Amino acid sequence: MKPYLEALRIQRWDDHRYYHQSRINQALHFVSAVSFLVAYVFLFLDPAISALIAWGISMTTRQAGHFFFEPRGFDRVNQATHEHKEDIKLGYNLRRKVVLMSIWAAAPVLLLLSPSLWGALTPASGLGEYLHQVGMAWLWIGLGGLVFRTVHLFFLKDVMTGLIWMLKIVTDPFHDIMLYWRSPLALLRGELLDPMLHVHTQAPGH
Repeated sequence: MKPYLEALRIQRWDDHRYYHQSRINQALHFVSAVSFLVAYVFLFLDPAISALIAWGISMTTRQAGHFFFEPRGFDRVNQATHEHKEDIKLGYNLRRKVVLMSIWAAAPVLLLLSPSLWGALTPASGLGEYLHQVGMAWLWIGLGGLVFRTVHLFFLKDVMTGLIWMLKIVTDPFHDIMLYWRSPLALLRGELLDPMLHVHTQAPGH
């Protein structure tokens, strides 16, 4: 068990130091994490509502932080270029996220253009049923994206790396709340970038 927990810790450490230097991004991840926990509760009550919360609030705030606020120049904290970080990222880098978010955005449009989805569904009779179908579509897109990248990592790396990445993604909301709850306070102090002093004092193996 210890090697798996250590591998999980290293994946989380690299994700934090490489991709969460903006305090705005961190604060948005805190909002995203809280709403993801709400979505987790609704997963057992109404999966469609769960997906609407997860994609409509959690994912949009999370990805907005990455796309619009995270620095993309040379990373002086880690002495790495943006291109290098994109190449070594285990999960969805910005290019892959564009594809995933495009599929997410296309789902409600397709259901408007073809309410029966070309005969696969019973057309929604009102806004409530339409939103339910959108939610279910987003749920399957989310699960598909998670499983696809996990299996992809089986071949790119190994099975353990893929499974640990999947565990990391599922448990990220809990970890992000612990990690970034102070970030809104840092923003109020006018701190736009995390100085990341701990990166220089905490090596991945410690």
